[in-house]
Amino acid sequence: MILEEKIYLWFLLLIPAVLLLYLIFRIWQKRARSKFARPELLSYLSPNRSSFKPLLKLLLVLLALGGLVIGLVNPKIGSQLETVKREGVDIVFAVDVSKSMEAEDIAPNRLEKSKQLVRQIIGDLGSDRVGIIAYAGSAFPQLPITTDYGAAEMFLESLNTDMISSQGTAIGDAIDLAIGFFDDNQQTNRVMFILSDGEDHGGNIEDMARQASEAGIRIYTVGVGTTKGGPIPVKRNGVVQNYKKDNQGETVITRLDPGVLQEIAKEANGQYIDGSVTAEVTEKVQEELLGIEKTEFEAKQFADYKSQFQWFVGLAILLLLLDIFMLEGKTGWIRKLNLFNEKRKTGE
Repeated sequence: MILEEKIYLWFLLLIPAVLLLYLIFRIWQKRARSKFARPELLSYLSPNRSSFKPLLKLLLVLLALGGLVIGLVNPKIGSQLETVKREGVDIVFAVDVSKSMEAEDIAPNRLEKSKQLVRQIIGDLGSDRVGIIAYAGSAFPQLPITTDYGAAEMFLESLNTDMISSQGTAIGDAIDLAIGFFDDNQQTNRVMFILSDGEDHGGNIEDMARQASEAGIRIYTVGVGTTKGGPIPVKRNGVVQNYKKDNQGETVITRLDPGVLQEIAKEANGQYIDGSVTAEVTEKVQEELLGIEKTEFEAKQFADYKSQFQWFVGLAILLLLLDIFMLEGKTGWIRKLNLFNEKRKTGE
């Protein structure tokens, strides 16, 4: 299911607002009646007044309001799953989530900048498939190869520096994982983007880059950070409490190491890209992807999405009609049933 106009979901806030106004009205009404007469006298003067019907009418109005809002949002449901032919490139993004990526030498910090770059690149893609790998001291498959860009952005947002317990920057592990990450049943052209500050502590990266090249994977590296570097903040509840120290008690300064990233790109027939300016990165990526031959592959996806707004609007109209024709007094035929064996007063 997809929601076509999500912005209208804000109108759901009208429901608690209406409920609050109703409660205020009921309190005022109760106080006004108490000034007029005692409760038992009010019951005698208005024997048909129902305490349940007003609540039921309020519920009908609130449900109708919710139905109208959902109708405005216009939910759509894919009626069938079909296999379609698409042309594109398989792209894997390997994002460094080590603690050094929390450095704020590039705004807002290295990790958030990396996510921003990947999000922008995905937004400019056409029919290519994408996957995401997170790595620090080890590599972790975050999202398998897919054409679902919405899912890619959702998994991208969940990346953080606490998701992998083993710290470090094992770029070699990320490359090794990527080699088996692509679908061998689909002989597509393969591209890998590594977003990192280049502070590698895993070793053996040149051999892994060479193996990736032999497997038909072209690697582009994106350097995120500055050569001047910056400290690694230690935060609590989003507030900086201190900065990471080494064994001698000195503040650790982490710096971008473009040399490592340039060597990886060279070994895997790719290119090193400076990640400082988002527009320049995305322009360079588009230029490179245009030069790579697109390959046909099969993709399963929901087709023939149908709008479902009419059901919710129809339900809302029905509820409003019920509210209009429902009187606030007690229902006569229910009173005649005398379900609770109430004693009737003489003369009734």
